[in-house]
Formats: sequence, structure tokens, C-alpha cells
Amino acid sequence: MKYFKLPDLGEGLQEAEIVQWHVKIGETVKADQLLVSVETAKALVDIPAPYDGVVAKTFGGEGDILHVGEPLLGYEGEADAGTVVGRLEGGGNSQADQFFVGAAPSTREHMATRATPAVRQLARQLGVDLAALNGSGSDGLITRADVEGAAQSAQDRFGGEKLRGVRRSMALNMAKSHAEVVPVTIFGDADLHRWGQARDPLIRLGKAIAAAMLVEPVLNSWFDGKSLSIRQHANLDLGIAVDTPDGLFVPVLRDVGARSPEDLKEGMGRLRADVKARSIPAKEMMGATITLSNFGTLFGRYANPVVVPPQVAILGAGGIRDEPVAMEGQVVVHPILPLSLTFDHRAVTGGEAARFFKALVMELEKP
Repeated sequence: MKYFKLPDLGEGLQEAEIVQWHVKIGETVKADQLLVSVETAKALVDIPAPYDGVVAKTFGGEGDILHVGEPLLGYEGEADAGTVVGRLEGGGNSQADQFFVGAAPSTREHMATRATPAVRQLARQLGVDLAALNGSGSDGLITRADVEGAAQSAQDRFGGEKLRGVRRSMALNMAKSHAEVVPVTIFGDADLHRWGQARDPLIRLGKAIAAAMLVEPVLNSWFDGKSLSIRQHANLDLGIAVDTPDGLFVPVLRDVGARSPEDLKEGMGRLRADVKARSIPAKEMMGATITLSNFGTLFGRYANPVVVPPQVAILGAGGIRDEPVAMEGQVVVHPILPLSLTFDHRAVTGGEAARFFKALVMELEKP
């Protein structure tokens, strides 16, 4: 029996939650036939069969979380050596070896004494101390079941409901941001009295961000804190936070600077509809270079939006309200849009952020 592993899902995604199996044990499947649907931090993903064969075993049920490289399916049939785990050529066939196809011998020898890389990663995510566990696998290997059992015991003591899907991914992303980013937030207002009766600022905000990028392009970057490297992007791919009952989704509106407002409005409508139907393709949730949180459509004025690496900035837009302002020596009432810009101070200076913010506000205040 060969083992088809959970494939690389792209964009640094390392795990997926099983949503639905589309095959059963003993069923004959053809190449490209749908095997299983999984949910990642980005979207729902359908995984097809890599080749013809017979399903001998499935790993995990609905709601279970698997990591990239872990067995997904036991397979009887012709296998591609690049997608299965099995006996190492010229090596043993212990349980530990089966999880280390492609790893250097020194890595296998070191890790196999305690746990596989996937199990170690799972332990970190669940907050389980491997040193406190006795492995139930061969030669004392700590298994996924050992880690999950320890985590479940801790959860049983705490009570409550375990986070799943998008909400679980949000919790992990927020923890990652808190651990890595050095956030600074600055606040400002845009006076929209030249807009007339228009009160839907989403597309104008996108175009204003694109204009501000021309002044300070560093805010349209990704930053790698480990190598201390920054990568600026030529195009603005804007992540737009969308609130749903299932959690926060962030679809990406591509190449905002080069598209017309009408095209952007139509594209945003499609993305929102796909998010609502939970049918948005995974690629449409990946690759944002900066994010916009238009939370003011719900409630609120100013905020401290959270930068999610590798991005270096996020703009928050509060609710528009009529306020008295001084203009040419007179007190008049204008519609005011409150704005909050959070930036990662590891990659962006205060001056760069301020110049970007000023250019954005100036663009928004045009007729």
C-alpha cells in the first residue's frame, strides 16, 4: 500500500481541515477524480486523485486537521514516488522512516527519536510540551494521536468549544502577528465635502491607496523578519476584509491602480458573492500586498488594525459622520471619514508612513 500525502497547498499554508470525503474505502478511483474537500486558512480546496487505484485507507474524518506531508490516503495502484510516503530506498521501513521520505539522513535520525516534523509543528500550534509526553509509537516515537490526546485533555479541563476552519486560522494568524510585527498606528481624517452625496468609499479608498503608493511604495511590500529582507511590489493587490458568520475572509482585488472604478466595483461584487457562497477559489484569497478594513460600515470610528505578515501595512476606515469643521473662518458641517493606518515599524519608518497617509488623504479629498 502506498500513501498519498496532503500536497503543498501554496502560499505557505501548512495545514488543512477535512470538510468532506468524496470516496470510500474499497472504491476504485480514476486519476483527477475528486477525493476530498479541505478547508485552509484561505478557502475551500478540492483535492483530486493523482492516479488510478483503489482506496485502501483514509486518514482523518470530517473536522480533523492534517499537515502538509502527512498521509491523506492509503492507495493500491501505480504511484508517483514524489507524492507518496513508503519504505526508503536502501533503508528501513519503520514508522519513523515512513514520514521522512526526502529528508536528509541526519534529519531523520535526529527527529525520529522523538517526533516527526509535522507532529512537532502540531505540538507547537496546540501548545503541547513534547518533553512531557511518552510516545506510543515504535521506539518511543511521539505520534499525532499522543499530541492531540494531550491537547484534548487540556481542553477538557478548560471546557468550551474548539475553534475550527476560518476562526481557527484567524486565531493563529493573529498570534503570529502579535509575536512578529512591531506595530505603530497613526490616525487621520479625510474631509469628503467635495464628494456630494456619495457615501460608499470602498473603491475610492482603493484608488487612493494606489495613489499613495506612488509617493511611498515601501508600504506596498512584503517583509521577511528572519532574513530581514523586504520585497516591494509593482502592482497593488488589495486585500479587503469581509465579515461573515463563519469568520473573517480577505479576498484580493488585483492590480487596483491600473483598473477603472467601474471594473473594480464589479470585481469586488463578484468577490463578495463568492465569499458569501463559500465558493471563492483559493487563488483569490492569496497574495495581498496591503489590506483594507472597512469596519466603519458596521460601527466604529478609529481602530488599531492588525498587520498580518508578510504585509507591512493595513488601513482601517471608520464610519463617515457629519461634523462641524472650520473653513475660511466659518464653522460648517462636512462629512468626515476617520482613518487608521497601522504599519510594521521593522520595515517602514514613521516618515514614510506619514507621507503615505498624507498622500492618501489628499487623494480622497478630491472631488
